[in-house]
Amino acid sequence: MDTSSSISRFASVSAPKFRCFDPTISKPAPANHRRYPPMSNGAPAPDSSNPVPDRKVVPGEAGYVLEDVPHLSDYIPDLPTYPNPLQDNPSYSVVRQYFVNVDDTVAQKIVVQKDSSRGTHFRRAGPRQRVYFESDEVHPCIVTCGGLCPGLNTVIREIVCGLHHMYGVSSVLGIEGGYRGFYARNTIPLTPKVVNDIHKRGGTILGTSRGGHITSKIVDSIEDRGINQVYIIGGDGTQKGAAVIFEEIRKRGLKVAVVGIPKTIDNDIPVIDKSFGFDTAVEEAQRAINAAHVESESIENGIGVVKLMGRHSGFIAMYATLASRDVDCCLIPESPFYLEGPGGLFEYIEKRLKENGHMVIVIAEGAGQELLSKIMRKMDEADASGNKLLQDVGLWISHRIKDHFAKRQKMSINLKYIDPTYMIRAIPSNASDNVYCTLLAHSAIHGAMAGYTGFTVGPVNGRHAYIPFYRITERQNKVVITDRMWARLLSSTNQPSFVDPKLVVAEKERELQSNGANENNQVTMTQTK
Repeated sequence: MDTSSSISRFASVSAPKFRCFDPTISKPAPANHRRYPPMSNGAPAPDSSNPVPDRKVVPGEAGYVLEDVPHLSDYIPDLPTYPNPLQDNPSYSVVRQYFVNVDDTVAQKIVVQKDSSRGTHFRRAGPRQRVYFESDEVHPCIVTCGGLCPGLNTVIREIVCGLHHMYGVSSVLGIEGGYRGFYARNTIPLTPKVVNDIHKRGGTILGTSRGGHITSKIVDSIEDRGINQVYIIGGDGTQKGAAVIFEEIRKRGLKVAVVGIPKTIDNDIPVIDKSFGFDTAVEEAQRAINAAHVESESIENGIGVVKLMGRHSGFIAMYATLASRDVDCCLIPESPFYLEGPGGLFEYIEKRLKENGHMVIVIAEGAGQELLSKIMRKMDEADASGNKLLQDVGLWISHRIKDHFAKRQKMSINLKYIDPTYMIRAIPSNASDNVYCTLLAHSAIHGAMAGYTGFTVGPVNGRHAYIPFYRITERQNKVVITDRMWARLLSSTNQPSFVDPKLVVAEKERELQSNGANENNQVTMTQTK
């Protein structure tokens, strides 16, 4: 059986509507890191010190807008292409249409009205029939940055194994210690044998760090080592760094694909459905909540306080609360709360203790920080990545609850405080996240081999897509407290919203105005294109 024909007959190479490459070119591959002259399109060269990405926005009929990602052919002329090795791979010979059609896109919004425009789309992830790297030409590297998260080792493993088994790449470089490892640390040679069992461990075998981003030194290292595919795993700060690295590489005219794989345990990266490690974190948080519940119900007027991750977004706290059903109150950064007075937290605690004799409180680490900042007077301290340093809100609120009931002398309480943060971050990913990490890694590989660069990969409405860096870094994903999911939580816990109804109405009006302004900006940008 001819495996090539069995696959390719189902996937035609039609003339693309959105032309990113020419599959008819087949010249010999240039040597690694030859500097290519910039294409004369009249656009100024990007400034790596203050990068402003050239947005590839392609309008279509009925309000269709493709927010495309950069491609090597955008700034390197006359690049040759090659047949995708997957067409001869026996593992994929049974797949009816393995190659992604060049026009396939993924819609950002899946729920629309009958008169709505088609809206924003992203380029669908997956393998293409033509690739821009030959197997023996590929010299990739992987780097992990920022905090720990379940699934890091799984992503590393699947990038290495995917490159080897799908595209015949013999070895991969692992960059030690985050971004600064490009110029300050040794590399680790990664092969399928080396990474075979690492998905069973927590953390990252490459090590990680915050900060240390000197763009020129990083790109110098990439150029000196002959690296031509860079896989960067990290959160929004890391992806901002990846965007700057891409701009410097484009400025130098290097044939290097820069790919971001979004990582944040808080699930605060926008556009994508969720980030890897989130399911594992929610599942592991159940153990801490269950311990707090057992402790609180085993003693008179017992209170269990559990602090979970969530610097700016309370997704872990919200989903862990909904999954547990043992939580009486969930406090997150998006929903302001107050302690004293009618409708305050102290009044609610007294009510629950009188009704049930015990209660469990889950609080995200970023909740109530405005209350602590006024007391501690520490507003501007930041870590090496520029993230604001947070006070321990769990410990603070535990002391405030104890002090409140000690002063009242009407009700004695027994409070237990549990902080499982580092236990959750350090565990291996669960089965769900392992599968997800595999899909992320493979989508990233297919995109880099097809010549796409300067993008982040992730699922949008259940379909993996290539997303421009600027869409990932322009804002943070947050819990919408006027949404049905938060209403489900309030219904489950029976806690007060701690918010004035007038403020909720005002927030909804602001949200509608913001959405309208965004749509107008999108239309304006499309018209200018």
